[in-house]
Amino acid sequence: MARFEFDTTWHLDFPADAVFDALTDSLHWPDWWPGLVEVRQLEVGDDHGIGRFQRFVWKSRLGYYLRFDIRVTRVCQPSLIEGVASGDVAGFGSWQLCETNTSTRVRYLWQVRTVRPWMGLLARVARPLVAWNHHAMMREGQVGLVRHLTSFAPRPRFPGRSPPR
Repeated sequence: MARFEFDTTWHLDFPADAVFDALTDSLHWPDWWPGLVEVRQLEVGDDHGIGRFQRFVWKSRLGYYLRFDIRVTRVCQPSLIEGVASGDVAGFGSWQLCETNTSTRVRYLWQVRTVRPWMGLLARVARPLVAWNHHAMMREGQVGLVRHLTSFAPRPRFPGRSPPR
């Protein structure tokens, strides 16, 4: 088994409520996040999403598929979503949102270990490639989310700011 700890930060020119709404609507992430093949609802959870259980299938830029389930364990609207992962990887993920006067900082922590033996071998031999793949997919997610929020516009962007590119 190999352990990975990734810490990604996005700065988005949208209010935290709009970003939070998009992140909690993970069934629609495949509409805007390249590489995410499928999200399937396994359990609904409560009114805040706690207990929600979903299966994610990702196709990496390196060609392999990653399948894991996430159970949401904590939600504080509009600033926090936490969950535990099981499947091809096991561990913890956390979306942390902090709104400023001009943007929302999104921090994603992903602390997991590989479960399948071939992934542990791949990680030992090609750890830099696995890290590159994760960061590339996260960059694509940021671009897709900005595009989604720009087109969907559930809430107005911050006044006086030019549209994100």
